[in-house]
Amino acid sequence: MTLPIYQIDAFTDALFAGNPAAVVPLERWPADSVLQAIAAENNLSETAFFAPDREGVADYRLRWFTPTIEVELCGHATLAAGWLILNRLEPRRRKVRFATMAGPLTVSRPDGEEGEKVALELDFPARPATQLPMPKGVADALGKRPSAFWLATKYMAVFDDPAHIRALKPDLDWIKALPRGDGLIVTAPGDESGVDFLSRYFAPHAGINEDPVTGSAHCTLAPYWAERLGKTALTGHQVSRRGGLVGCRLEAGRVTLSGMARLYLTGEIHVDA
Repeated sequence: MTLPIYQIDAFTDALFAGNPAAVVPLERWPADSVLQAIAAENNLSETAFFAPDREGVADYRLRWFTPTIEVELCGHATLAAGWLILNRLEPRRRKVRFATMAGPLTVSRPDGEEGEKVALELDFPARPATQLPMPKGVADALGKRPSAFWLATKYMAVFDDPAHIRALKPDLDWIKALPRGDGLIVTAPGDESGVDFLSRYFAPHAGINEDPVTGSAHCTLAPYWAERLGKTALTGHQVSRRGGLVGCRLEAGRVTLSGMARLYLTGEIHVDA
């Protein structure tokens, strides 16, 4: 079986920045073991696979795999898949609907905007966090004690010093051993013009020591910073080595994420399936 593959840098307007995602369009679903093997071979944070939704609930069924596991929600690979459909595969569309493990998601082009160099909008669920007691060993693992520790689907450690976030070298074994949650977000107030907050995200349990830019983390970051800053439209800067900007807008229990993307690679996969 020969499959097309695209690699797209998401949440950036420049190549070699943002978060690279592989995107594989399908006509039918191969075995899950094949999907996982392709994702492992790609060795990116996520590989997105989509196929026509035969149930008619959405336009496509969308799934995401890290090199080691299938994940329930992924922002940057959704942006990459949406960018591919809206700009290359079906350029007359302005919106694409996906059925996913996390429920219905959409990627759309804002009204009046045209072309590939446009920030697309992602309709995602808001996932507010609940504050927890400080876990044992947190100061040693993260270099200092956070001002607060939270959990939604991901843990989140809040710091007051942006410089600490930028320089952080966490104990990944400690993060991997956390008893619940899907990795750890660290965040602090923004220290740049036009940026409301900084973040980084570590997911060693999923084979990703540090994710370059994480849309799903902003489903928790956006509600937290919106309440703290008293505003519903924000800009986050994920300050990994590659880095990327994520626009966030809260509306009725949902988060609209926005970001740009750039096509890096096209090719073919040859697999037995």
